[in-house]
Amino acid sequence: MNKIQLIFEKGYETTKNNFVPQMDIDEIPLTELLTSDNLRTDEINIPDIPEFEIVRHFTNLSQKNYAVDSGIYPLGSCTMKYNPRINEKTARLPHFANIHPLQEENEGAIELIYNLGKDLCEICGMDAFTLNPAAGAQGELTGILIFKKYFEVRGEKKTKIIVPDSAHGTNPASSVMAGFDIIEIKSDENGELPLDQLEFAMQEGDVAGLMLTNPNTVGMFDRNILQITEIVHKYGGLCYYDGANLNPILGMCRPGDMGFDIIHLNLHKTFSTPHGGGGPGAGPVGVKADLIPYLPCPQVISTEKGLACMDNEETTIGRLRSFWGNFGVLVRAYTYILALGAEGLRRAGQNAVLNANYLRVSLHEKYAVPYDRICMHEFVIDAHLPNGVNAEDVAKALLDRKLYAPTSYFPLIVHEALMVEPTETENKRELDRFIEAMLEIYEETINNPEHLKSGPHNLDVGRLDATLAARKPHLKD
Repeated sequence: MNKIQLIFEKGYETTKNNFVPQMDIDEIPLTELLTSDNLRTDEINIPDIPEFEIVRHFTNLSQKNYAVDSGIYPLGSCTMKYNPRINEKTARLPHFANIHPLQEENEGAIELIYNLGKDLCEICGMDAFTLNPAAGAQGELTGILIFKKYFEVRGEKKTKIIVPDSAHGTNPASSVMAGFDIIEIKSDENGELPLDQLEFAMQEGDVAGLMLTNPNTVGMFDRNILQITEIVHKYGGLCYYDGANLNPILGMCRPGDMGFDIIHLNLHKTFSTPHGGGGPGAGPVGVKADLIPYLPCPQVISTEKGLACMDNEETTIGRLRSFWGNFGVLVRAYTYILALGAEGLRRAGQNAVLNANYLRVSLHEKYAVPYDRICMHEFVIDAHLPNGVNAEDVAKALLDRKLYAPTSYFPLIVHEALMVEPTETENKRELDRFIEAMLEIYEETINNPEHLKSGPHNLDVGRLDATLAARKPHLKD
């Protein structure tokens, strides 16, 4: 394996030459501008390296990092879909990009926020949205704080929230942060929520409601969803929709019509905004009409005199973030909705389902699929393979073949889980390339398993001790 050189190691041991022409104005000594305490005494450690090598260095580094622009990125649960370049163009329009954060009531920006909220209401079957939360996780916490505020105002003491074992890990975490205890209900053999156990749990009397992802984390649409929300409402609870998996049902059905009272969205998962890398995100939260007073402030409302900003100071859960959230992300999502329109969004959802089922059917003879019926956007493989080959081995073998690996070891209810989600982004050629690689890896489990267990072999870095790498990373060597 080749050691990656830092740009400092590529610098030449030569006298630094300055090719910038001398200025034709008088210099002002730095000592007249800064005190000696603020002046550097040692030499700046800048590598002496020509421009073309600098460009090559960073271009080569970028090519070592796999991205959704490089090829299929089938991370289940994460929806790593392509980010259209028109989104980037609109987000960089000067009158959007150059708004100062203190210009809170810029009319164009306020109109975009209002229109995006209306579109999300129509798509999700909700009555109002806040676009303030800065990420899906913060949006999720927002929804649970609305749960809490709703019952506090009503004078009801609710201390528990039901979370299925097929939920995203942030669901119980957000509930605990808001001060709730968790009741976990295990999925049945079909990957769905057992109605009898749900009703039994709701009878406890101090249950605020249910958090549910539908389709859930194993890619199954719960066929009993109307009965589920009916049971929760019968006992005075609220139904929370984790919108991480909204992508496959776009234009086909709406969480509000299923009986959900609150929803958060991950704009990167469904509406094509950038995902990951520590950058800005957005987690809009939608509610039914009776929960509007509890939304974070401020809210954009329509009045006879036009759009206005309103604070529900007496009932709101408060402000979650400075200004209006990550506005550039909202511009990107609005662009995506306008570019596709209603029919385009529906086709995106349909193609995501088609692609996932094409992969599932193509692989299920060699790889065990615990929930092997028509899935939505993703499905889960149980990679207990011949000769002790496991999910991690398959993931590393895919990296060796210049493909990104699916999500490994999640959801936890499948022990050797590989969760595969191709999204609507990929065409049949790219899907077939992934299928071919997976079938080739399966043959290798029989003919050369030790080679698989010691991979990857074709990358700059071999197999790491994952725990040690996370806790004590060596970022230089």
